[in-house]
Amino acid sequence: MWDVHKETEEALHTFGDSLPGFVLCSSVENGRPPDPADWAVIDVVNYFRTAGFEEQANAFQEQEIDGKSLLLMTRNDVLTGLSLKLGPALKIYEYHVKPLQTQHLKNNSL
Repeated sequence: MWDVHKETEEALHTFGDSLPGFVLCSSVENGRPPDPADWAVIDVVNYFRTAGFEEQANAFQEQEIDGKSLLLMTRNDVLTGLSLKLGPALKIYEYHVKPLQTQHLKNNSL
């Protein structure tokens, strides 16, 4: 069975590691990936590129979605506001945006 949280954690882990030609604006703290709320637009774009959404990542750049904006996005924002095809948009929201929002809330409620 596919574990959505594991995939998101793996994308965050991969994203948190050094990427060729890219330095994450936020540093890793306490062995955890950086808080998405601190991500710049380029961090969001590179997160989705690393997660396998190369084509769709450009929509986040065009709409100037930074980490704070990403964490505020609703399902409807992702499905209609980014002008993405429905299949990738659903996957982006359900397997990435929503888990990032949940993890952010969990980490900041401690």
